[in-house]
Amino acid sequence: MRVILAAAAVCLAVGCSDQSQPAEVSVQPFADAAINADGMARWSRTCAMCHVNGEGGAPRVGDAAAWGDRLAKGEDLIMQHTIEGLNNMPPLGYCMDCERDDLRAFIRFMAQGGAS
Repeated sequence: MRVILAAAAVCLAVGCSDQSQPAEVSVQPFADAAINADGMARWSRTCAMCHVNGEGGAPRVGDAAAWGDRLAKGEDLIMQHTIEGLNNMPPLGYCMDCERDDLRAFIRFMAQGGAS
């Protein structure tokens, strides 16, 4: 009888416990993009010309507010603007030999303040 009462008490305790909902996982744009040494050389001769000092209104490397606004619009729109150009930024940001993965890595690098 004690075994049955103990089992019932455990079931009751588990059934009535406060079960928290699993936390929502937010996928960050460009989270899986990485930059290598060759990519860093391409970034330095193209993107850096404007994004280091904010030339022509470009969001500066590590400017959390400027990049946050852009990242909130989603990866697809940022990639479209990067590929097609936007405002003072030319198509591909002058990186004519860059692939989509390169551009993704550059965006992540700049948005994270120069950390890849």
